[in-house]
Amino acid sequence: MKTKIINTPDLLKAASRKKEATNFCVAHSVHLDDLKKLVNGKKYYIRTYGCQANVRDEETMRAMLEDVGYTYSDDLENVDLIIINTCAVRENAEDKVYGEIGNLKRLRRKNKNLILSICGCMVEQPEILKRVMNTFPEVNLLFGTHEIAQLLDLVYECLTTGERIVSIESKQGEVVEFKNDCRNNHYKAYVNIIYGCNKFCTYCIVPYTRGKERSRKFQDVLDECKSLVEAGYQEITLLGQNVNAYGKDLDEGYDFADLMEAVAKLGIPRLRFTTSHPWDFSSKMIEIIAKYDNIMKFIHLPVQSGNDEILRKMGRRYTREQYLNLVKEMREKIPGLSLSTDIIVGFPNETEEQFQDTCSLVDIVKYEAAFTFIYSPRRGTPAAKMEDNVDKDTKVRRFKELVSHLEKHIEEHSNSMVGKTYPVLVDGVSKTDENMLSGYTEENKLVHFKGDISLVGSIVNVKISESHTYSMIGEIVNG
Repeated sequence: MKTKIINTPDLLKAASRKKEATNFCVAHSVHLDDLKKLVNGKKYYIRTYGCQANVRDEETMRAMLEDVGYTYSDDLENVDLIIINTCAVRENAEDKVYGEIGNLKRLRRKNKNLILSICGCMVEQPEILKRVMNTFPEVNLLFGTHEIAQLLDLVYECLTTGERIVSIESKQGEVVEFKNDCRNNHYKAYVNIIYGCNKFCTYCIVPYTRGKERSRKFQDVLDECKSLVEAGYQEITLLGQNVNAYGKDLDEGYDFADLMEAVAKLGIPRLRFTTSHPWDFSSKMIEIIAKYDNIMKFIHLPVQSGNDEILRKMGRRYTREQYLNLVKEMREKIPGLSLSTDIIVGFPNETEEQFQDTCSLVDIVKYEAAFTFIYSPRRGTPAAKMEDNVDKDTKVRRFKELVSHLEKHIEEHSNSMVGKTYPVLVDGVSKTDENMLSGYTEENKLVHFKGDISLVGSIVNVKISESHTYSMIGEIVNG
């Protein structure tokens, strides 16, 4: 099979941040009509790994594919297009993708007309792209996060040429608006407000794969949110690698606090946002969150480490004291605030004392939830070049110790919920018990309870009867 290489990634180019105006455009396909004739009832399947941004990318691709006549199917034996939508934040996410491709390559051998594709952040890394191309010749379409708008034309090329197509350009990026929409959920929606990241934390590959910070226009975001409210959605989550930076690259005069307030005024029952960077978290944001009841008082505020030297090496732009002062201001001004965080254990050369600083910060903040990780080097980032004198056993031991600190406070908070009643947005049947429904409180706590399936997508009052630390058991309260 011949390979047509349109673009390949270059991390040096991906790191460029020129002060050029962002290009705004609308997605379109050169071969739209011809592709519709070729598709003629073909079926597709998408598997997504990673963050909410990847989930939103999946929804975008689904809308594009269904617009030309593809229909979704999870019967992998009989689909015509498979897309593996990847994440590059941690090594274990990449390992899962390799395993997935290994399981799927037999389908391509059986059906030579099958398009087996990998897209997303993972293949934006030159070494990984090279490995995939050499190890898995069955994969015949590879494209990056910046090429999603060209998906239909790339599929057309695969169908008409029979070639392997590689299109992964490292660039600052643009803002593409899509004419059609598709949602995985009919009552909870993700809305992109800003793409990319300019922070360049030394351990993170995302600024290289997602490009520079580039905000959508204020009115475009507001129009999308308004349409969701009119369609009866119960919850909107505003998305960005760093939502707090919204508007800084535009000359419209709006910042994230302004946008958040405007969306809240539309009347959406629940408004959330993720992810926020402590360095950009303003007092104005805190005031807006406190002011509106429909802005959820659950905030994800990644700290990564509780030690100043490690924070400096990570390139986080704040100190331990600054972070704790921010938390103090938030708790003072936002009644009922719940905080979650991200923490990395075992950053290169982390000492025992530095690790204990992280544990002590956890004990001060008392997070209600947390995502914890053992440091995973990402090739091409500055941290990956650092020598590391901390062995794996030490990192694993520290990881377990950190989790014990976190669980103490999470369990304490969960126990305090027993006997109280909370509004819960019903997601569906519980994944652990088919006789129960499940949903989330305003502070993002998972609750299981008995109820009729007709309640899915509605907000009900649930009285908590049992705490299982990370999830709760309750019963619906009449009225």
